[in-house]
Amino acid sequence: MSEPARPGGGAVRPRRVPTELAALAMGVTQATIRKWASRGKITRHGGPRRAEYDLDELFALARRGEAE
Repeated sequence: MSEPARPGGGAVRPRRVPTELAALAMGVTQATIRKWASRGKITRHGGPRRAEYDLDELFALARRGEAE
């Protein structure tokens, strides 16, 4: 699967952040981020000891009004 193209050219790289920064970006607790991931609202990336979340996915969730 290829990555989407940027308006200025080149591929868009996912911007993944750890749970703590995802929570800060969304204005919620880390527990809320983990809950959203377990409920399938967002995708958890990373390994067993380090969860990461895609900022674009989080911001899309907020735009849709599902970040509650």
